Amino acid sequence: MFRVTLIGTGAPPPVLDRFGPCTLVEVGAEKFLFDAGRGAMQRLFQLGIPFSDITGMFLTHHHSDHVVGFVDLWLTGWIGRPWGKRVKPLTVLGPVGTHQMMEHLPLAFATDIEVRSHSYPHDGVKIESTEIEEGIVFDKDEIFITAFKVDHGGEKLDAFGYRIDYQNRSIVISGDTTFNENLIKHSQNLHLLIHEVTHGMGQGVERRNLERIRRNHTIPEDAGRVFGRTRPKLAVYTHILLFGSATVNDLIPATRSTYDGALIVGSDLMQFDIEEENVTISQFPVGPPPNEHTSF
Repeated sequence: MFRVTLIGTGAPPPVLDRFGPCTLVEVGAEKFLFDAGRGAMQRLFQLGIPFSDITGMFLTHHHSDHVVGFVDLWLTGWIGRPWGKRVKPLTVLGPVGTHQMMEHLPLAFATDIEVRSHSYPHDGVKIESTEIEEGIVFDKDEIFITAFKVDHGGEKLDAFGYRIDYQNRSIVISGDTTFNENLIKHSQNLHLLIHEVTHGMGQGVERRNLERIRRNHTIPEDAGRVFGRTRPKLAVYTHILLFGSATVNDLIPATRSTYDGALIVGSDLMQFDIEEENVTISQFPVGPPPNEHTSF
């Protein structure tokens, strides 16, 4: 299997149709999560995937919208129900600052952990963190995950994208970035390129702040330049960040001035099966989740 599911395609706005940034990659016998935005646990529950099945987590950077769902995944995923039952330490990889976050979270939730440790295996709530640099960060059973630096504009924090290679099939997750030559370098010969996007501009007192935000992200015209120089079999927009009167229906037309290839706007629980020659798209229902007593 080589399947990608957009767990959450949103950004900071607390909307109900697009949960926070999170991408599930099922490859070989492994299941990885990239980022952990708002609602990630609920989306995994809708998929019928218990958190105990997750091999490890990769963080692109430490903005809150990319990590605010982590605590829910970590602690709710430890509880001994079909949607949890984690019994071994969780591996978390990310930029500088990951150690600090993972060391302090158990202190913040020490009371909860102490009480629940009488009911659930303590190893299941442990976190093993690694702070990464550019290069291969996972190599097992023909699965190669490569981290590469991207440019989150004027933000003073490390930000990474990830490339996943498996049996002559490849995908890239851009993370948050402006137009970036290093991303282009690492995105050659791809089946799937999952890229962030922002579009539109507001007015009045917020305009200066929105201009700053736009400098930290990728507008459709620049994303099209990235796609044109990488030519993936399929490009997909995620981390949808819209301002003013812009809508999701504007994203593809705005990209067409610089790119004429295969492109779609992602939605929560959209799935992509990465085959040797093609990428097959399907949409998992985003409707009501299964009953909480469902046995996965």
